[in-house]
Amino acid sequence: MAIVKADAYGHGLPEVVAALNGIVTWFGVANLREARRTHSATAGREVGILILGPATPEEVAPIVAEGFSGAVSLPEEVAAYASAAAALGKTARLHAVIDTGMGRMGCLPDEAAALVAAIRSSPHCQLEGIASHFPSADEDRAFTLAQIARFEGLVAALAPGSGCQVHLGNSAGLLAFQSEMTGMTLVRPGLALYGISPLPDEGGGLRPVMSLKTRVTLVRDVPAGTGISYGRTFITERATRVATLAVGYGDGYPRQLSGAGASVLIQGQRCPLLGRVTMDQILVDVSALASVRRGEEAVLMGRQGDETIPTAEIATLADTIPWEVLTGITSRVQRVYL
Repeated sequence: MAIVKADAYGHGLPEVVAALNGIVTWFGVANLREARRTHSATAGREVGILILGPATPEEVAPIVAEGFSGAVSLPEEVAAYASAAAALGKTARLHAVIDTGMGRMGCLPDEAAALVAAIRSSPHCQLEGIASHFPSADEDRAFTLAQIARFEGLVAALAPGSGCQVHLGNSAGLLAFQSEMTGMTLVRPGLALYGISPLPDEGGGLRPVMSLKTRVTLVRDVPAGTGISYGRTFITERATRVATLAVGYGDGYPRQLSGAGASVLIQGQRCPLLGRVTMDQILVDVSALASVRRGEEAVLMGRQGDETIPTAEIATLADTIPWEVLTGITSRVQRVYL
């Protein structure tokens, strides 16, 4: 199950889904709107599209009508799906979610049997899956091993049958615990699908899908004592050649990188970010380069020459996580697919 929520982690949902169509058979999304966009991008050739989060009351009937799969935590949700399915003359495809440690959704473990029974007892519902989610597979090995054992024990007691998908593994789980997850029939890669490991010591064979680039729009020589950008938080200590780049927090380049030691790549060399990130522009020191031309490529994230600025570096400097960096890239940024 390819996780393509949040516009395929900022990569562009229709294009990513179209590229994966025929390679994967399931897609995971956050809501009904994403499910519709995914279905359109596959031309209806996917096996299933699972809406990973709880549906709003208004979404239940369309989810059933359009053949998408819903995730349920409570018997009252099952009842809502059953009612909608009965009215439509259709079957609600449901995945029972068990909370084994995430605390975000799902029934408690001792309520799992009642939730599954509620689905099975309705002639208008199908138990299509049983699922849970890792909260700390990238941080707490002991807890994660215990969680796997607990979930697999619960699934065994529920006896879901061969037609029911069982799934737990996200990217961190797949990279670090694949051999321990013996009872799974479906896996849910998200971040790793886009070539980025959530674990610093795993995923060495992954290659990032996305590079983030812009262009130099202006090159100026300024004297010592010149204030750079809003708030004049950076003052030049020497004569400095400053390049203006056409990117800012309006494009998703994090404002938190201001004064954090970030760099961009121009001519394969790191050029330090100066001052605050503004909505549409940033300023970098290009004094170390022999010459810089207007229109020249600048790489904000990715490889240029022998140098690389990984997503994880940007996330660390911005005091956030790679997921937020990727999903924060706005629609103003043109996506170019090779």
